[in-house]
Amino acid sequence: QVQLVESGGGLVQAGGSLRLSCAASGSIFSIEDMAWNRQVPGKQRELVASISSGGITNYADSVKGRFTISRDSAKKMVILQMNSLKPEDTAVYYCNANIRQKLWGPWSHYWGQGTQVTVSS
Repeated sequence: QVQLVESGGGLVQAGGSLRLSCAASGSIFSIEDMAWNRQVPGKQRELVASISSGGITNYADSVKGRFTISRDSAKKMVILQMNSLKPEDTAVYYCNANIRQKLWGPWSHYWGQGTQVTVSS
């Protein structure tokens, strides 16, 4: 089974940094777009950053200039480097990806379990 597993979350003071990683595993032929989303209890999940298979990135206005998304195709990983963290960045961060398991198979959307990021003031 295809799995996405996030890691790197934790507690950090405002102004600090964290590096989140998400590793895809299982029977995977190729990965298209990958992204990071975040969610606060009681609120809608929102897109933080995305990166295409060609390396084109997109960021939410709230994180531009502070977060950087990257990917390592060989390792089937997507990274979110988070700098100058603010208390409002506190949320559960989820990675997601469009994955094809076989050459002639369909593209399917997968989500990780999430990793908690807490930024103290």
